[in-house]
Amino acid sequence: MSEVNSTTYTVGTRDDSDLTTWTAAELAEKIHAGEVSSVDATRAHLDRIAAVDEAVHAFLHVGEKEALTAAEKADKDIASGHVASALAGVPLALKDVFVTTDAPTTCASKMLEGYMSPYDATVTRRLREAGIPILGKTNMDEFAMGSSTENSAYGPTHNPWDLSRTAGGSGGGSSAALAAGMAPLAIGTDTGGSIRQPAALTNTVGVKPTYGTVSRYGLVACASSLDQGGPTGRTVLDTALLHEVIAGHDAQDSTSSERPVAPVVDAARQGADGDLTGVTVGVVKQLETVQGLQAGVAESYRASLEQLKAQGATIVEVDCPSFEYALNAYYLILPCEVSSNLARFDGMRYGQRQLDDGHHSADQVMSATRAAGFGPEVKRRIILGTYALSVGYYDAYYLQAQRVRNLIAQDFAKAFADVDVLVSPVTPTTAFELGEKADDPLAMYLFDLCTLPLNLAGVCGMSVPGPLSADTGLPVGLQIMGPAHGDDRLYRVGAAFEAGRQ
Repeated sequence: MSEVNSTTYTVGTRDDSDLTTWTAAELAEKIHAGEVSSVDATRAHLDRIAAVDEAVHAFLHVGEKEALTAAEKADKDIASGHVASALAGVPLALKDVFVTTDAPTTCASKMLEGYMSPYDATVTRRLREAGIPILGKTNMDEFAMGSSTENSAYGPTHNPWDLSRTAGGSGGGSSAALAAGMAPLAIGTDTGGSIRQPAALTNTVGVKPTYGTVSRYGLVACASSLDQGGPTGRTVLDTALLHEVIAGHDAQDSTSSERPVAPVVDAARQGADGDLTGVTVGVVKQLETVQGLQAGVAESYRASLEQLKAQGATIVEVDCPSFEYALNAYYLILPCEVSSNLARFDGMRYGQRQLDDGHHSADQVMSATRAAGFGPEVKRRIILGTYALSVGYYDAYYLQAQRVRNLIAQDFAKAFADVDVLVSPVTPTTAFELGEKADDPLAMYLFDLCTLPLNLAGVCGMSVPGPLSADTGLPVGLQIMGPAHGDDRLYRVGAAFEAGRQ
């Protein structure tokens, strides 16, 4: 049970009189049949935002006028027989790291406060073309750097299950919006777990697609070789429907894959029968005993494995020895790319400008701008990355980390030669108290131990709700991992697991 402003909201329930409790698939079916309008659905979610977001703080910007205008257009198009996509008319929340022409894009940073982009990100454009109204932009850790959304320059997001706790990060706003009924769908980005980890903490579904299958054009970069936009929803099918909307080749992204999008919706529908006969599930030995594993999380994970087995899956143990070094490699590669990507935010090219009175040198302007515009975590990662890339340290740090990255990719390739999917916990614990880890960066980094190997290897992963933790009563996610371009495997197994829990 999630509690928000004395109003209870249970994830996964349906009330015919309350459109904010419907799944995206249900809303789409009724909207396309003319039984419910997109305007009604969008208005219901805007009203929900107005009622509860003061307590949750999932949104940095709410575009009421723009959302209702898009909903009106969707209704007219549907009435004329033009249904732009399977989700046409269903509203959505967008992480504030994708640029938009009709709303500010701040990346939750003072550096970009009030910034209006002259163009839409490819993901934004595809959402508009699919007839999906965008409710607003969601809160996040500054420039997607963090695991709790506490690094936002505009204040943290609160977990709807317990307002004293984190909703995860960096995309806590998107997952909290789903969990609190403020949006039926949301978009996040995943650099080291920023979609899957918040999903696990809020009892929602989050998918990190195969690297290169969702365009990064117009996604403000954190670490370019790791960043990946992806879908989040309350059910596996909802998430699959959104995945198909945003995925696909984009000539404007040089790293975009030209391979066809995996049949994720078909896979989700296939898995809905709950039968996993013939599916081999690998249990990653190194991720079962991660540092700080909470008893309730371990118990939930074991119960999830038993359920998979009861549904017909074959469970085998998998050894991925290089995963032991994933955290070290990740926190060298990521800061190096951050140092490079954020160099442009200097008050001269991009970003708020300090000391802009014409009486200071360029160096002084840049120094003052970056000091005032960036928060502590962003500065920490810039400094780490700049140091690791400096003369005399590049080979010892950055290149060594890239070698470890290759070993991790080899471990995945070897594992997927023998199994269909891999599974593990998503996070070592359930949602922690806001402020609990704020002064301990290492403790915060350790929270991503289970999720970041996927980003280093470029493979795909999903967090799907498992049994609640017996010791806290809070959500626990099961991580399902697939090979590159095997995203449909996630959806088949995830949908089957979801069906088995109902």
